[in-house]
Amino acid sequence: MSLPVNQISIEITQPGGPKVLQPTSRPMPSHNDNQVLIKVAAAGVNRPDVFQRLGFYPAPPGSSDIPGLEVSGTVVAAGNEVTRWKIGDQVCALLAGGGYAEYALADASLCLPIPEGLGLEDAAALPETCFTVWHNLFERAELKPNEWLLVHGGSSGIGTTAIQMASAMGIKVIATAGSDEKCRVCEKLGAVKAINYREHDFVSICAELTDGGVNVVLDMVGGDYVQQNFAVCAPKARIVNIAFLRGSKVEIDLMPLMLKQIVLTGSTLRAQPLKDKKRIAQGVEAQVWPLIAEGKFKPVINNRFPLSHAAQAHELMESNKHIGKLLLINESN
Repeated sequence: MSLPVNQISIEITQPGGPKVLQPTSRPMPSHNDNQVLIKVAAAGVNRPDVFQRLGFYPAPPGSSDIPGLEVSGTVVAAGNEVTRWKIGDQVCALLAGGGYAEYALADASLCLPIPEGLGLEDAAALPETCFTVWHNLFERAELKPNEWLLVHGGSSGIGTTAIQMASAMGIKVIATAGSDEKCRVCEKLGAVKAINYREHDFVSICAELTDGGVNVVLDMVGGDYVQQNFAVCAPKARIVNIAFLRGSKVEIDLMPLMLKQIVLTGSTLRAQPLKDKKRIAQGVEAQVWPLIAEGKFKPVINNRFPLSHAAQAHELMESNKHIGKLLLINESN
């Protein structure tokens, strides 16, 4: 297959606001023996992309400095050691970076088939969120059927994924969100109750609903929520922090954590070793992909932007007015 010498990608010209995202011509990336080259159909936009643009979340050594952690598309080249994928296969993939481009490299083991019943573009909304939710809720927190789960940021891409995935697996979900409209969406997706945190105290409402507290908290807020999470927990609960929109540094009283025997943990996906990401990929394909095929889970996509309009997508994400995922569509297709 004849491939172009250069491609259009979205470059962070300097740390700053959305307008530092600029389309740029760059040489085509070259794959190693264990990678595939994907002609991108769509790329997911995620909060870590915003942090990278601001200069707070640099690409790991050896990774592309182009933002973008998940794509869907068609395999156009494959390394000598790649056995599962061949040229022409449609996949979605978790990346270490480089997704905001016409072509992207992915480790072959972090590519998954397009789930049955889902379109190619829509599948770009899956890898980052599904890997994150599966790993943190079901591997780290060991969430079990009939337990209570509290999801902060329920209307986000992570939140809408967590609500659907957990509900489909028999977990009772409570979500927090910043408007009545967002709360209605959370409940439509399967939350037993969604709480507008701007108007109500989620700690007291959770206490009434659960008769003793929640078993697991998925928190991407941090800041003053850390202490409130202790209050909302049942004995031996697990709290998983995956982001800190209200800050990573906070003064807390550890006594409730000790008295309730709460486990406080957290993770980031991008920095994990490849072997761990491979394990997560296997779990997602085995446990989550069937839920999509059965119609129990579908990514919520708020808006699609041409790749060249990545700055507008970031503006919308930072406004917090969106519900679900934002996608960048490769215009060259």
